[in-house]
Amino acid sequence: MTSSPHAYPDWKAPREDGEILIWPEPEQLLAETVENQRALSSANDVLVQNVPLPEVRRRQREWIHHDDAQPLIADGHQTELHHAGVWVKRVLSHFAAAKIGASAAHFGVDTDAPKHLHLRWIGASEPITDDPNLTTAHWTSLVEAPSPAHLEHLNRRLNESPFAARPAVFDFLTSLRRLAIEQPKLSPALTNSMHELDWSLGLRHHAMLSSPIWQSEPFLVFAHDLIACAGEFASIYNLALADYRREKKVRSPMRPMPDLIASDAAVELPFWLDQLDTGDRTRPSAFARDGGGGGYTLAAPNGDEFDFNPRTAGWDAAAQFNLWLRRNQLRLSPRALTLTMFLRMFVVDQFVHGIGGGQYDQITDRIIASHFRIPPPRFSVATGTMYLPEAVGRSRVCVPCVAQEGHRLRHALLGQRKRELVAQIDAAPRHSAQRYATFATMHRELASAAMNHPAIARWEQELREAQIREAEESAIFDRELFYCMQPRHRLAEMIDRFARRVS
Repeated sequence: MTSSPHAYPDWKAPREDGEILIWPEPEQLLAETVENQRALSSANDVLVQNVPLPEVRRRQREWIHHDDAQPLIADGHQTELHHAGVWVKRVLSHFAAAKIGASAAHFGVDTDAPKHLHLRWIGASEPITDDPNLTTAHWTSLVEAPSPAHLEHLNRRLNESPFAARPAVFDFLTSLRRLAIEQPKLSPALTNSMHELDWSLGLRHHAMLSSPIWQSEPFLVFAHDLIACAGEFASIYNLALADYRREKKVRSPMRPMPDLIASDAAVELPFWLDQLDTGDRTRPSAFARDGGGGGYTLAAPNGDEFDFNPRTAGWDAAAQFNLWLRRNQLRLSPRALTLTMFLRMFVVDQFVHGIGGGQYDQITDRIIASHFRIPPPRFSVATGTMYLPEAVGRSRVCVPCVAQEGHRLRHALLGQRKRELVAQIDAAPRHSAQRYATFATMHRELASAAMNHPAIARWEQELREAQIREAEESAIFDRELFYCMQPRHRLAEMIDRFARRVS
């Protein structure tokens, strides 16, 4: 069994408007950032495809134009309409970086399937783009940015809607209109429009898309290293998942993600194989050479094969692999655990997760410790809750509470008679006809007593009203609405909360 290298709390999203979560406490987070950088930069005995880890890491950081000597604090998320709980990861990165002279960055993951790309507000929902490919594209960077006509339509719908205060989405759409002309794909237009708004709010971080990184030679050194020992890596990966499921009492073998399928002949890889010319993607498998001891082979859809030899020098291996990918118009994109493993090990010094990512990366910690034989760098978790301004100061209806009150009321109608029936049920032999008959009698009498009872009628009306109110409140109490649906002053208030916590 591979135990988790660290102990983690059971994080919960804050329930109340304006509440935030930062883990660990900022002082410890900053100290761990410095320690992560020191440990990763000095791990010369850890080889990645026969290259010392610090060398691969330095080359990757130079590739994104980051000074390797400066700490880097970053988050990553799919290119989508981020809710406030996602957005505040960038807020934390800004303030944490400023405290220790680090740089802050956001990585927009544009190689995931499109999701959360509908703009929602009270009584309305509109897709952010009119590209019909939005629901069928295998990854977000295939989706086109919205047309000027569609942006006009969104502005018109929003202007027709009553808002308690003017939301920042109008500023966001102004940027998106300009950037959609300059950058006709949705992912860069979306990422840079949010970056412009964040910058106007005083947040300082770099914003970059992840897809170009997956074609860099340091990333290909990492990918080559995993594929060259695919069988061993799949065993580590699957064992880490099994131990996590056992620890968290997760019964489904598909959660939080499925195992890698492995046999003596072939091993599923923790990557996507993207066909850049057709927009298709597959879950690739590598085929063992000499029982796996001599490495593995990956085949392109046209049959062209590439051999992954664990003894090949790293930079030569990456260069050859790069040529093969380009020749076949392919890209290898990391899946969830592999993606954050790469960013944490080779790019950043502190990775800021949300709650879900923090849960998943407890698996990644196990994989890092087993595969690289190094203590995994520490990560952090941040989130926050923002409802629409209309929810501020308003108590939220509790339909389950009303339903429970009805249950209590129904069972109190028979008074002493119910206590007598329950006693008879308890006294009867288990599974006996007498026990079942008494139980049925009790429920018939309860149903009869409830018919036309004024207290039950009042409760039923209260339940209907609560259900109607719950439906009306679903939008204003939705913490996953796009953060730009908030007025600028509320975003500024949330930024100030993080400033006070970090300082």
